[in-house]
Amino acid sequence: MIALIGIDVDGTLIGSSGEVPGVIWQLAAEARAKGIHLALCSGRPAFGVAAEYARHLDDDGWHIFQNGASVVNLATHESRSTPLPEGSVRGLISLARETGHVLELYGDDDYTVESQAPWAKEHAELLGLPFNPRPYETLSPPLVRAQWLLSPEDAKRVVAPPDLEMADSSSPLMPDVRFIGLTRHGVSKGAAMREIAAAYRVDLRDVMYVGDSGNDLSALRVVGHPIAMGNADPQVIAAAERTIGHVDEAGLADALKLAIGSR
Repeated sequence: MIALIGIDVDGTLIGSSGEVPGVIWQLAAEARAKGIHLALCSGRPAFGVAAEYARHLDDDGWHIFQNGASVVNLATHESRSTPLPEGSVRGLISLARETGHVLELYGDDDYTVESQAPWAKEHAELLGLPFNPRPYETLSPPLVRAQWLLSPEDAKRVVAPPDLEMADSSSPLMPDVRFIGLTRHGVSKGAAMREIAAAYRVDLRDVMYVGDSGNDLSALRVVGHPIAMGNADPQVIAAAERTIGHVDEAGLADALKLAIGSR
């Protein structure tokens, strides 16, 4: 019996239209009525449109942002964040200024980017945030996540420092970009799903997770019901017990129906 579902955003909840199909919200409401907890589990920050998605899924529970670096309860406003090591942040800033690659730095409730490149602006719009490039040093601590916006070829050459966790993801809304998220070592969607399951007192065998990208692998590997979207990366499909429909065909509805049917 499924008691908790972790739901990725880009490539899972939303596809190339940038909109969540109405049937998804209808089934989400049915799942909540059946007593199933729904947790957004995104690389996006806990502000902007991602926070709106989380509230729509479940405005009275825990959600995962920043690839697990921010775990937030929307009802109580409790936030559990894990800061990046200061030395690693300084190194990333130096590398961004040296190479000119787009680097974003995130806190719990704000972010900054220095680059004025088109990708940086496009990503701010995708997040539902104003585009306001400013020095990295103006972002108030704690900083919980860094993110590179890179071409697929450049993304293959990225190596994470030993004290950081690296997660590769993509978005149907920016198909030419790979998002390389960096959090403190040990921080991941999988670790955050464990934390939420414990908070709800739900056995991980009764947890479903639905995702499509590399940053979903850690969560897929710890839950009892790992589900891959039809548009998922090959390694995600290999890690799942079941593959459902494509995001642009509201494939997430298949997973929600499976969960509702288990009650």
